[in-house]
Amino acid sequence: MGVQQAEADPEARVENSRAVRDTVELRIKDLISAGHLGEGRLPTERDLAEQLGVSRTTVRQVLDRLEHDGLVHRRRGRTGGTFVNRPRVDIDFGYLAGIPAYLRAQGFRPGAHVVSARMVPADDTTAQALRIQAGALVYEVVRIRLADEVRISLERARIPVSLAPDLLAHPLDDSIYALMADHYGVIFDKAVERMVAVLADAEQAGLLGIKVGDPLMAIERVAYDVAGQPVEYSNDLFRGDRTRVIAWAHGDAKHGDVKPGR
Repeated sequence: MGVQQAEADPEARVENSRAVRDTVELRIKDLISAGHLGEGRLPTERDLAEQLGVSRTTVRQVLDRLEHDGLVHRRRGRTGGTFVNRPRVDIDFGYLAGIPAYLRAQGFRPGAHVVSARMVPADDTTAQALRIQAGALVYEVVRIRLADEVRISLERARIPVSLAPDLLAHPLDDSIYALMADHYGVIFDKAVERMVAVLADAEQAGLLGIKVGDPLMAIERVAYDVAGQPVEYSNDLFRGDRTRVIAWAHGDAKHGDVKPGR
């Protein structure tokens, strides 16, 4: 069978088109797995077509397949594009440690951007949580947490100035828990955490790189040292599309008390 006859054969054209799409899919998956996409945004369809030497139609078909398989998602608007669906970060309520430790244990590369760090007088809510006088000075540290360079949470922590007189002189882009232990002998021993679902407002959306109204997990935390004294009051906002919460439950029922059903 000659080349022209083969090219005219509808089945041959279909097989060739499928082979091209499969090759493009492998190339795009290689691009994703290389880990150099920053926020996880793929090049535009036009750029991908030029890089891979195929038509935009072929690229669009491959991206449709990848989106159907859950590997990517598309977002419209000025900040839109095609984005990689990253694995979610597990936040384990049964394990008290700084976020970097959580991330490293799960194979993520941790990072942080300090939005602000200052001394402020404690408001009534903060004072009550930390068992200090209203108006007493606390550090207020606002940070964006990163996992593999992707923004996953916005945290606002308050710590009594009396516990760490020169805290702001230290780098604050890693674990404050480790910093407090190493420099001030403050060991975080336990915490009470409460979670509610909220929707991102304009400021939160801008800082986290999401849309207004996107779901967030708001976690209010009071952490205590080994003496049972509160040492941190924090309000954290975790992206609902990038994190999930794990909570352990332990029963104390005796074997004979276990009933079927629940």
